[in-house]
Amino acid sequence: MSKRGKKFGAAQEKVEKGKTYPLKEAFELVRETKRAAFDESVDIAVRLGVNPKYSDQMVRGAVALPHGTGKTTRVLVFAKGEKEKEARDAGADHVGAEDLAARIKEGWLEFDRVIATPDMMGVVGPLGKILGPRGLMPNPKLGTVTFDLERTIQEIKAGKIEFRTEKAGIVHAAIGKVSFDAEKLYENAAAFFEILYKLKPSSAKGQYMRGAVISTTMGPGIKLDTIEIANSFS
Repeated sequence: MSKRGKKFGAAQEKVEKGKTYPLKEAFELVRETKRAAFDESVDIAVRLGVNPKYSDQMVRGAVALPHGTGKTTRVLVFAKGEKEKEARDAGADHVGAEDLAARIKEGWLEFDRVIATPDMMGVVGPLGKILGPRGLMPNPKLGTVTFDLERTIQEIKAGKIEFRTEKAGIVHAAIGKVSFDAEKLYENAAAFFEILYKLKPSSAKGQYMRGAVISTTMGPGIKLDTIEIANSFS
């Protein structure tokens, strides 16, 4: 534990206490706070001035990161007939219908994203209590209830991510890997912030973005300059 503590302390010393960093500087710095032997994810957490207990203030969306996430996304598709073949040809990892629903009910969750054709929602609906809390339930607003399986699967495989506000009004997202250069991380973050501002609820009052932090999986948090972000992307 002491060895791990020293590594974290060394990484934390590189982050100036109380300072908020411009995006490009922050992504140069976050690459220097890498601690683990594996290729850590670079995560972003944003505190919004919304109250997600009200449906009209729930911020939920999806964004195609220009440089992907750096991880392999396992895609499960509920489809039948010609659409089942389309999903397999497009690279889906698991395709089926009632058979997959039965496996999920038994506790199988070896996938990262779920897509369904509209005619399959009768099969998928009863899985809501399992998939919903994990953020896996197909949703037409996010483009995951669709007949356009080829495009949707390819977008997800290429790095399209979903996000939504949690109870405290915080949005979390993985926007790349620490092995990415700073410019790629910046461009992924820019795409994320552009969508986040487009989704600002009209009922949200006051400052929309209250705070934002980036970090590697095992590293310390780096506070971002939210004024710069607002000026650039709102």
